[in-house]
Amino acid sequence: MATDCIAQLTFRYQGFRPPIVARFDMPYASSDGGLVLLKAVDEQLRLTETVAAGLTDSRQRGKIAHSVLDLVRQRVFGLTAGYLDGNDAARLADDPLHKLMLDREPLTGPALGSQPTLSRFENAVGRRDLVRVGHRLVRTVIAQHRRRLHGRARRITIDLDPTDDPTHGQQELSFFNGHYDTACYLPLVATLTFDDEPIQYLVGIVLRPGNAPAGRGAIGRLRGLLRALRRAFPRTTLRVRLDGGFAGPRLLAFLDRAGVEYVVGLPGNPRLDKRIRRLLGRARVLFRTTGQATPVFGDTRYAAKSWERKRRVIMKAEVVQYPGRAPRDNPRFVVSNLACTPEAVYAVYRQRGDVENRYKELKDSLGLGRTSCPRFLANQVRVLLTATAYMLFQTLQQHAQGTACARAQVATLRERLIKLAVWITRSARRIVLHLPRACPWLEPWRQVARAVGARAG
Repeated sequence: MATDCIAQLTFRYQGFRPPIVARFDMPYASSDGGLVLLKAVDEQLRLTETVAAGLTDSRQRGKIAHSVLDLVRQRVFGLTAGYLDGNDAARLADDPLHKLMLDREPLTGPALGSQPTLSRFENAVGRRDLVRVGHRLVRTVIAQHRRRLHGRARRITIDLDPTDDPTHGQQELSFFNGHYDTACYLPLVATLTFDDEPIQYLVGIVLRPGNAPAGRGAIGRLRGLLRALRRAFPRTTLRVRLDGGFAGPRLLAFLDRAGVEYVVGLPGNPRLDKRIRRLLGRARVLFRTTGQATPVFGDTRYAAKSWERKRRVIMKAEVVQYPGRAPRDNPRFVVSNLACTPEAVYAVYRQRGDVENRYKELKDSLGLGRTSCPRFLANQVRVLLTATAYMLFQTLQQHAQGTACARAQVATLRERLIKLAVWITRSARRIVLHLPRACPWLEPWRQVARAVGARAG
């Protein structure tokens, strides 16, 4: 019989005679047994330690129950396990696995920080701390890939992309943006691609006001990334890839001075429309002949009035037709210093489209859009912690190569490798995690565990 302190539910099914009783009476158990994998990844990268070391703790020492490192780890590992809100702290306060993530005794250790504690932590971080943490994350990520690639890479491509972060309150520096048709922030996301690898690795996110131009902060961000990459990969070709919102004269001049390859989208204008007219004529003939959108490529030397010199502009002419609509011209322009064919240059530019998948993971699986604090800097703290959680997952994905989880995104990795029921026991010599014998992803889990340092026996 159930008691007041033990929740019990009874199910009765027509095709099964005995009643089935569900009792929430297992002490020292958790539903996040796979977090030990991400804990091992963090031990290797020292990501949470890097973030905590960049933050100033101005609290009185005698009144501190949770260190800055504990609070960073509590929030980051909570995000990786799918607990995206600070309010989830109450649900996890006594979870033994989440205590273990903070190096606390899982059975008898003190409870985790409360939601008010986490909120005070987020609101106590200053601007200098945020800048320092951002630089530390860049160095940590680049150092990790230098070790992974043994310091050798033919080319590293830097992508900077803005994305919308809709807001629904009175958040500081939240403004209406006509392009996205909502009040929002505009985070600037930086990723790195090594050689021809299919994955774009996150290296940083900077939160910006909702009315910020696309190129705001881009030059400073690129300057820091180029400096760090050249120290770590001195013989590697560096390439910068940006969309059309960044194509201002200051940024293009900066890229020329920096001596990097670049491929930057360029908005159309009447002068460029005249130059692409002949290509569009050929594209219309091809569309009438084949009934399909067939791109035609060309290039030209062009200089806007604000440019100090002419640059190579790639032109793509195409006629497209969406269901239920009339055919329409679809001209596109890209400014680049690459010497390959126009079609090859445009193919390089198109590869930047995969970053949309990174946005989906960050927003849907790790709560990038949970920027609901009234203070702008507190929301930047949340964004940095989300970035840290994503970096852990991307490293976990590297260790899953050769398994059924090799190309899995965050939500799938969490479902297969992290969300495991676990019962925890403690002896004088060790802590034992009792995981399900019938785990459907047992072999990938074992392989990843060995890759992050676990030993058999």
